[in-house]
Amino acid sequence: MRDKPQRVAPKLKAIRERLGLSQTGMLRQLNLKCCYPRISEFERGRRFPSVPTLLAYARAARIPLEEIVDDDLELTT
Repeated sequence: MRDKPQRVAPKLKAIRERLGLSQTGMLRQLNLKCCYPRISEFERGRRFPSVPTLLAYARAARIPLEEIVDDDLELTT
């Protein structure tokens, strides 16, 4: 089993806050077809986003996906 990055959750929250979006707003921005608590689950580390969802976050923030999933990198936005 592969280890999951440990810093994804706080990075996702930081991205949403930097974009000035509520959790519901982020759900709309990402065009996710799920319920609004999903963003909270991602930000609290209770659920790990799919690769397409992580890619949507990276595109919304205009950063490389690697910045989100690599624990050794900081967000540049």
